[in-house]
Amino acid sequence: MNAIVDHKAESEPTTAPVEAAGQPPAPPPKSALKRLGQSEKLVRAAGLAAVAYLKFVRATSRITFEPADPIAALGAHLPGIMTMWHGQHLMAPFVPSKGFNLKVMVSRHRDGEINAVIAEKFGYGTIRASAARTPSRTIEKGGLRGFLEMKRALAEGVTVAMTADLSHAESRRAGLGIITLARSSGRPILPIALATSRRLVLRNWDRTTINLPFSRGACIFGTPVYVPRDADEALAEAKRQELEDELNRITAIAYERVGGRDG
Repeated sequence: MNAIVDHKAESEPTTAPVEAAGQPPAPPPKSALKRLGQSEKLVRAAGLAAVAYLKFVRATSRITFEPADPIAALGAHLPGIMTMWHGQHLMAPFVPSKGFNLKVMVSRHRDGEINAVIAEKFGYGTIRASAARTPSRTIEKGGLRGFLEMKRALAEGVTVAMTADLSHAESRRAGLGIITLARSSGRPILPIALATSRRLVLRNWDRTTINLPFSRGACIFGTPVYVPRDADEALAEAKRQELEDELNRITAIAYERVGGRDG
């Protein structure tokens, strides 16, 4: 895109304020999100408001499940690793979870504090971690600790939930982290897709969907993905692609069920 240059502005001296000699530059103003994240009361209030909204959406919407009794259908696949695309995560509390324990992975970022409040109010446990985009940042972002906590939870019979695509990375591309967890734990990945007929889709990296009240909804459970414990790098990549394809397949079905299309 060509730059637009104001030649008049180039010829005039700047009027920007100059810091006094010997004084450090003034810190930039804090964003509203940063101020929110630093106030426990505001974070909790935002989380409780989100819970009230989600409950209202759920109460005024008719959601169908495929299969009709997904928990019974999953049977021997539990405990497992429930997963969905990042942009659908606001509907996660609508996934049936009665009859088994569930812990969700929550980002250590500021918005994760709000998600932690939501999870708590819906009766879920939380595991605080973030998926790093590069291996070198795994420990920095708490990814290693989160990975070990999820593996331990699965060993104790607790189902865990996390998004399949990496935060702020390429949307709708499954990461290898969830494949590694499945391989290491011996438990299956359980793909889920959610859609509602009335929604707002944000123009951000993950196409975050804000589901609206008085909707028809669909929650589709896909085919479980197992990763052998002895899977090599090539097989791990094949399983990553299998998970990605399955999530895209059931996402298309979910939107078809509510009379729309993804995107």
